[in-house]
Amino acid sequence: MTASVLQLIDQDLFDQVAGRARESERQRMNFNLHQESDLVQRFLNVMQPGTYVRPHRHCRQGTGEGFECFVVLQGSIGVLLFDQNGLCIQRQRLDAAGPVRGLQLAEGAFHSLVALADDSVIFELKQGPYQPLADKDFLSGFPLEGELESVHQEAQWRSLFDV
Repeated sequence: MTASVLQLIDQDLFDQVAGRARESERQRMNFNLHQESDLVQRFLNVMQPGTYVRPHRHCRQGTGEGFECFVVLQGSIGVLLFDQNGLCIQRQRLDAAGPVRGLQLAEGAFHSLVALADDSVIFELKQGPYQPLADKDFLSGFPLEGELESVHQEAQWRSLFDV
């Protein structure tokens, strides 16, 4: 079989994408398994501690189309859920070693992610096609990515998971 027919999801791929994430200013990197126009988005999201994911939600017009599914394949991730006022109402640790390895997040749920271990790898699945201008509805009251306050915010969130 050729590479276009079979895409291996293995340690070599994790290591390659993790290296790119470490070199990235954002400290994270996606590896898309889908084409931009595909009706289902599936990709690896490799995150390093310190990456800041501004709280957001996904809303689409069709019922249930704003869901996201996360499965941690390597490392550990913290998922934070927020109400519309920015209050953290729930948190869940996902760890490749268990006991909880993944979750499905309902459409319209404000959330953020924090990397709790180096080279953490998440497999993500959500409705496509990718719509760059409408993919995320950001929750107000939180710093923008790249602002100094975002560094402090991410550290505070990570501390909620006793890292």
